[in-house]
Amino acid sequence: MAIDGSATTIEVTPEAATKLHELRADDPKRAFLRLYVSGRSCCSFTYGLAFDESADDTDAVTHAAGLAVAIDAQSLPYCGGAKVEWVDGPQGTGFLVRNPTLGGGCACGG
Repeated sequence: MAIDGSATTIEVTPEAATKLHELRADDPKRAFLRLYVSGRSCCSFTYGLAFDESADDTDAVTHAAGLAVAIDAQSLPYCGGAKVEWVDGPQGTGFLVRNPTLGGGCACGG
């Protein structure tokens, strides 16, 4: 049984929610949206999104925009306050995860 992650706030913009619900509708096994930290760039964390059939026992599960969001224990401290957006601009189209609650700062020490 997954951990209650209701204390972790995730925002999903209306545009991103529409796209995520469209993608989820294509496959009923996409029960959870998984939000995770995949690394750290020079000035911020790098986030990833994926659909998953289930949440692991050590995942925190919260809800946003009608989606069950699973976050692994290692990523959880860096996901609270994250905002999932759908962007469509000159640099590309896709999902973007930002977390304004985490301070910037350069990971390379600069």
